[in-house]
Amino acid sequence: MDRRGNRFPSWVFLAAGTGLCVLIAGCMPGGGVNTPTAPAGFFMGIWHGWIAPFSVIVGFFNQAIRVYEPHNTGWWYDLGFYVAIISGFGGLSFVRRQNANSRVE
Repeated sequence: MDRRGNRFPSWVFLAAGTGLCVLIAGCMPGGGVNTPTAPAGFFMGIWHGWIAPFSVIVGFFNQAIRVYEPHNTGWWYDLGFYVAIISGFGGLSFVRRQNANSRVE
């Protein structure tokens, strides 16, 4: 621990944040990773669903980035994408509902 009570030095957080940005940017839909001969599948659909909010923001600045991968396997990609979207946003509302119920009591 340092003098301020932080467990890790600030450069660790900077390195982790930079690494996370590189990871997310390297796997965005429409970024050229997937092709018609190597389409995105179920697990890539889950990943694209998780990073969809970041894809929207990056898509404003880079026209090649999309929220949804055009080169995909079809139904399996769709299933993974929607499972991630629903579980991410639906899970947040479930947690909020639990917290609201615990405050009422």
